[in-house]
Amino acid sequence: METIYDIQQLLKRFGTIIYIGDRLADLELMEAEVKELYQAQFIETNEYQMALLLLRQEASRVRDKKGEGF
Repeated sequence: METIYDIQQLLKRFGTIIYIGDRLADLELMEAEVKELYQAQFIETNEYQMALLLLRQEASRVRDKKGEGF
C-alpha cells in the first residue's frame, strides 16, 4: 500500500466508497473506516499501520495547504 488510491481500493473491497467532496473530511472518514476494519480483524496489522500513516500524512499536507491560503 503506497497511495491514498490504494486505501480507497482496500475500502472498496469491503463495499465502502467514500466521497464527501471535502478532501480532509474524506481522509478522516477513511481513517475511521480503516480502524473499524482492523478492529473487526478484516485487515492485517501491517495494512492498518500503513493506511493510517498514509492517511495522516495526506491530512497533514491538506491542512498545511489550507493554511497557506490565509
